[in-house]
Amino acid sequence: MVATAALATSVLAACADDAQSGAEVTLLTHDSFVLPQSVFDAFRQQTGLTLKIIKAGDAGQLASTVALTPGAPKADAVYGIDNTLASRPIKAGAFDAYTPPAAADGAAEYAVPGAADQLTAVDRGDVCLNIDDTWYTENRVAPPDSFRDLTDPRYAGQSVLIDPRTSSPGMAFLLTTIGVLGGGWQNYWKTVVAGGATIVGDWETAYNGQFTAGTENGTKPIVVSYASSPAATPGTKALLDSCFGQVEYVGILKGTRNPDGARKLVDFMLSQTVQKELPGSMYVYPVQKGTPLPDGWEQSAPVPAWRVSLPPVYIAANLEKWQDQWRTAVGR
Repeated sequence: MVATAALATSVLAACADDAQSGAEVTLLTHDSFVLPQSVFDAFRQQTGLTLKIIKAGDAGQLASTVALTPGAPKADAVYGIDNTLASRPIKAGAFDAYTPPAAADGAAEYAVPGAADQLTAVDRGDVCLNIDDTWYTENRVAPPDSFRDLTDPRYAGQSVLIDPRTSSPGMAFLLTTIGVLGGGWQNYWKTVVAGGATIVGDWETAYNGQFTAGTENGTKPIVVSYASSPAATPGTKALLDSCFGQVEYVGILKGTRNPDGARKLVDFMLSQTVQKELPGSMYVYPVQKGTPLPDGWEQSAPVPAWRVSLPPVYIAANLEKWQDQWRTAVGR
């Protein structure tokens, strides 16, 4: 732990020095951020800047870090704060205002209401339950048809869900249950947990660690993920009645030592260089109009015909109360 902390400190110090010189711009992001090296190379060729990445855990941890450090940022810009968590860092005054010209080509349609110049949309997706159809076929078991089926202990025990206090997908699924079930959402969670559902702290642990179709051959054939996840994992599908519309943003952190570089990075995130790589790299939809999708996405990753949507201000006003009620409902 001491060595890790020392390394992180040295990296941050180096980032600060480079940012002062203008040769580098630093992006704070979540652990799931990944783009091909060719994208980073293109950014350097276009701007003369090296893009340095600092990962700060799940999107929930990322939003908390930004909200707690207004004016004293750990980077120049941040990517990965979503619409379920955006209001807190905005209220904290964590961002410098900037509206990239290219936002008019699509990103502006997903702006945070009342704060369009604080964060710029980069991608969008739909958080839904995913099921491993192959597992159900091989085990000759009928799969669930709806998120409501998790109240049946047969399916509850087969599911891995995510803590909404630490994870944006976890929060999005909680918001699905609130938006669809209204006053009955707490009883839903009580029943699902009593039926044997597993709850973990982040998407990586849930999907790659515990999901039967994940990279570590887990034991749970039901997981919280995205409507687009089946495009990366053949033999799975999303339950499209359980989807919450999620938008991820990029923003310039107040107090950055390289504001010009940060603005160039925000512009770059809306370029076709980045937008066309998002589906294949992170299995999300680009926000800029006219961006091509990978072959087969329309079949394997269809956009839900209906999704839950709650205003960020409404989420922010009730977030702590909902988290407390959720904790009581699941006995944590």
